Amino acid sequence: MDQNSSPGAIDGISEPCFSFGVISDIQYADLEDGYNFVGTRMRYYRYSLHHLQGAIEEWNEESNHLFFVLQLGDIIDGFNAQYKVSEESLQNVLKEFEKLKAPVHHTWGNHEFYNFSRDYLRNSKLNTKFLGDQIAHCPETTPSENYYTYHFVPFPKFRFILLDAYDLSVLGMDQSSPKYQDCMKMLKEKNPNKELNNPQGLSEPRFVQYNGGFSQDQLDWFNAVLTFSDTNQEKVVVVGHVPIHPDASDDTCLAWNYRDALSIIWSHKCVVCFLAGHSHDGGYCIDTHGVHHITLEGVIETPPESQAFGTVHVYPDKMVLKGRGRVPDRIMYYKKEMAFLFS
Repeated sequence: MDQNSSPGAIDGISEPCFSFGVISDIQYADLEDGYNFVGTRMRYYRYSLHHLQGAIEEWNEESNHLFFVLQLGDIIDGFNAQYKVSEESLQNVLKEFEKLKAPVHHTWGNHEFYNFSRDYLRNSKLNTKFLGDQIAHCPETTPSENYYTYHFVPFPKFRFILLDAYDLSVLGMDQSSPKYQDCMKMLKEKNPNKELNNPQGLSEPRFVQYNGGFSQDQLDWFNAVLTFSDTNQEKVVVVGHVPIHPDASDDTCLAWNYRDALSIIWSHKCVVCFLAGHSHDGGYCIDTHGVHHITLEGVIETPPESQAFGTVHVYPDKMVLKGRGRVPDRIMYYKKEMAFLFS
């Protein structure tokens, strides 16, 4: 069957094991509509809050099966920092999320770091590590405080892992730290442009300031969790703000060391899907190892008459994304050798 489907193909199927919501790049600001960084796309800063309200209303109607929502990063726009209203805008968005009948897991994107330091985020309501699970007999699966990652099991044999795509970054960091200086050195070596958000002329256009990457420490942790999941015969969904597959994004919106993350995923059998935001047009591919990569369309570039969120229904043999507005429906079958493990 084609990976894309019409809405009719989804109707009438049996009850899912569980469902979860997905939304990305809300980028709320109390501002008139404007344009993106290069002046080519309209952004609906104020209306994005209305889109979120609409999403929450629909998710609450589905609350019998909706176990949680994934907020894939960029919850408020960087313009808030310019106008010194970051905390106020964040409170306005979180106030809407409080109306949700299910818990929300927050991912951190570049706009979080335009508005707040990493220390601030660690102590804020955007830190949802407390919703994570511990694997008591595997201490190597406990994440470090140096990056924002955790994993959780909403249903037996199904694990979600949140990654920190700005663990390597020049955003939100103490500029006197060795880590910041190493990242800035690498970025400038890869990007000689005066404006570090400009990918023009680069052979590797992902090396811009609004992207980031994964430290070796985080990748080792990620590998340890996937090793446990393989042994435990689990299915895994990986979540991060920045896409890690070039076929599911444009070439400027990719993690700096996306190949390192992919090679770890491909060395394990358990991963079924990678969910990202960041690239507002969205994207999708199924890679050579049968892993589905979904990049969710951004709320911020969604006109008032449309929408941009989805609900994923999880079945023993597949996940079904029921999109709204700009987000298309998709049926994503697991690799054949995995389907029986969840039956």
